[in-house]
Amino acid sequence: MEETQQSSAMNSTEKRAALSLSSVFAVRMLGLFMILPVFAVLGQSLEGSTPFLVGLAIGAYGLTQAIFQIPFGRMSDRFGRKPVILVGLALFAAGSVVAALSEHIVWIIVGRLLQGCGAIASAVMALAADLSRDEQRSKVMASIGMSIGGAFTIAMFAGPFIADFSGLSGLFWSSALLAVAAIIIILFWTPTPHHRYSQRDAVAAKGQIRHIIKEPQLWRLNFGIFSLHFLLTAFFVAFPLKLLAFDISLKESGWIYVAVMVLAAFIMVPMIILAEKRWKHKQVMVLTMCAIAALELVIGNTNNNLWSLILFLGIFFGGFNVMEALFPSLISRIAPASSKGAALGVYSTCQFLGASLGGPVAGYLAQTYGLSATYTAGAVIAILWAIAGIGLKSPPRLTSYTFTVHHIGDEDSINALLDDIHAIEGVAEAVALPEAGAVYLKVDQQQLDVAALNQLKAKRQP
Repeated sequence: MEETQQSSAMNSTEKRAALSLSSVFAVRMLGLFMILPVFAVLGQSLEGSTPFLVGLAIGAYGLTQAIFQIPFGRMSDRFGRKPVILVGLALFAAGSVVAALSEHIVWIIVGRLLQGCGAIASAVMALAADLSRDEQRSKVMASIGMSIGGAFTIAMFAGPFIADFSGLSGLFWSSALLAVAAIIIILFWTPTPHHRYSQRDAVAAKGQIRHIIKEPQLWRLNFGIFSLHFLLTAFFVAFPLKLLAFDISLKESGWIYVAVMVLAAFIMVPMIILAEKRWKHKQVMVLTMCAIAALELVIGNTNNNLWSLILFLGIFFGGFNVMEALFPSLISRIAPASSKGAALGVYSTCQFLGASLGGPVAGYLAQTYGLSATYTAGAVIAILWAIAGIGLKSPPRLTSYTFTVHHIGDEDSINALLDDIHAIEGVAEAVALPEAGAVYLKVDQQQLDVAALNQLKAKRQP
């Protein structure tokens, strides 16, 4: 009984890893997100500013994030997790300083591109895997995932307040300070793992990417996250200007976003419960994207009063948060056990590509055809994914599990181990990767014989 209680709770190292790495993710994403609710307004005063360049500045970080996401993960396998994470945070800080010192829109764009060069997501996830036991890994990963949602919510409130107090440069200086705080956390709070292995459930390996891109169910999810973040940056090219028409100050807009995010949370929770408990993922996601498309048209092409606008915006971000939560959940369930890192790498790349294109495309449309065109484009993108999503199949009721075996042995030993694992009730798939020091499983948690799995793991300990 005592063994079971210990295995169901995180130890001190895992708790420190979860809290510190969640904090690093949160402060970095906070620095990226804070400009979203204010840049369309404040960016107009920059030298050389045009709607297209404002949109490019909003989405620029996504381009370099997309380019360096997978390489940074692989470099962390070769050079170590912490050094790569520290380099990424230093690049983010440098980009923030460049933007803070800039008065020309082009240099703001350069700063945002440099911010995005610090693509540390895969390295952070791999470090989290290094520092956690198999049975606790999902808790550590979940805490990191929740920190991103929390950072977005705080950014919607904090960005307008900081901008009202210290202007656009103050936002970027705040981002630089947040990056320094994250560096301090990595250096002095985050545990250092005793061993580092190729974490194939967090880092993409060579030779897997092409297969992942072609897989029919995964490309629907990748196109979905591309569409979602295209919508996000495109939306913030136009919407802050709509608030400006109500003669609302930056500080007041911060309170409006707080109300919107609270409303969005009330909408999000029952929708996720419906999708996860009733296994209605496709239905919830397709209907949500259709609703987002309709809201884009309503918000952008009609004259709303402020209260109706807050209501529509709350529903919009409620839907956005539903999709943001369900996409990675489905990726982890659908991706092959041995290629989860590759699947997540492609997924993250598509996410940031969407963010990088949404801003400049919306800026070009606003500059050429007017602000209402940006909302129409968003509606079209949402409908396109809704059509693609009709072909999405319900995922198997399986979850990923990593069985760490640091010394797997020769081929006969590997085959014997896989036979033993497949004999355990609830194991649907098992793939051994000796170079990663692990066996990657897909398991039915309701049927899994956890005691038998732990007993086998204990027997394999050196």
